[in-house]
Amino acid sequence: MTDSEIIQEALRLVNEGYGVTMPVKGRSMLPFIVGGRDSVLLERPTVPEKGQVVLALLPDSRYVVHRIVNVGDGCITLMGDGNLSCREVCGFDGVKALVTHIVHSDGSKCRLYSRRMVMAAQLWRWLLPLRRYLLYVYVKVNRL
Repeated sequence: MTDSEIIQEALRLVNEGYGVTMPVKGRSMLPFIVGGRDSVLLERPTVPEKGQVVLALLPDSRYVVHRIVNVGDGCITLMGDGNLSCREVCGFDGVKALVTHIVHSDGSKCRLYSRRMVMAAQLWRWLLPLRRYLLYVYVKVNRL
């Protein structure tokens, strides 16, 4: 099965009301989600809100797991926590699933919308001007 076929099947299950755990790739959600190590729990999307982490289908047919940074008239702006400036835009229909938990390699789950995680994400957003340096240290320390 291709990645696209796996995602389509996962989304079918999500739309039927099941929670689906999927592995993630890449570094775009560092330091919160580590690609190749962590997985995410996907659930049926709600009304998109700033700060939510979602699985979105972009206009160029790529799927990304990124955080919503703005909700505007008919469009949503996304940015990975590990990105320095790159933002993507999709329509409301591009949001395919809501990420509710991070599942670590040891099987433990971290709820993304706990008070602690919401505060950490807000702090990380405020640190955007320093993110390049913080991510460099994070990657070196964690040998990613």
